[in-house]
Amino acid sequence: MLEHEFQCPYCWESITMLLDTSVAQQTYVEDCEICCNPIEIQVVFENNELHAFEANDIEQ
Repeated sequence: MLEHEFQCPYCWESITMLLDTSVAQQTYVEDCEICCNPIEIQVVFENNELHAFEANDIEQ
């Protein structure tokens, strides 16, 4: 697991999430711990190191 800090695309607050390094490519939705809005998380790991990270709002 890797703790990663980033800015929420809704409230712009700095938040942290634990990322699972055992899965090379992932896309999932997790709520912001501050404003509770859903964030689409996309991560790519290479050799258990974070290679790419995106946190996007979900258009409804």
